[in-house]
Amino acid sequence: MKYKVNIAISNRHVHLTEETYNMLFDNEITVKKELNQIGQFAANETVDIVNGDYVIERVRIVGPFRKYNQVEVSASDARKLKLNPPVRTSGDLAGSAPITIRTEKGSIDLTEGCIIADRHVHFNTSEAEKYNVKNNDLIKLYIGGDKSGVMDAHAKVSDDGFYEVHIDTDDASSFLLNTGDEIEMEIIK
Repeated sequence: MKYKVNIAISNRHVHLTEETYNMLFDNEITVKKELNQIGQFAANETVDIVNGDYVIERVRIVGPFRKYNQVEVSASDARKLKLNPPVRTSGDLAGSAPITIRTEKGSIDLTEGCIIADRHVHFNTSEAEKYNVKNNDLIKLYIGGDKSGVMDAHAKVSDDGFYEVHIDTDDASSFLLNTGDEIEMEIIK
């Protein structure tokens, strides 16, 4: 059975621990914009992500603080940085690509922590019951339009999940998708 779901496009961003944030900034983190995922926000503060001589400036921090430092980039960003990060779910950082996070105050070298985020569909726990979906279930995304196609994604179930698909800017460009576009999904398991 197919269900309707909206797209949310995720640009490159960084998740930081409070300790790392305090090493990189003298001020408290401030909210630029609340995100659909309950309790999450885009911060006013940004960092540069660096691999040797290759830099992407002004990468947004997404809060609140996490228990790990993570840099999420697209494949296009990775090519610009001359990196080969794995496609992973958030928090699965073992063996991921090294990267440096830099501000005017200082920098931190991560031996691992840079990933290309796997496509996923957020569900809160009651929606997961409604759709009979479990965390990490395979989901097929069906995209219509001029550049139609099918993408695989995985379910991401949490108490505070907001029902939407998260894809990166490369996926969005490939299928001519915009944030808010409605597509169809099918839960495969």
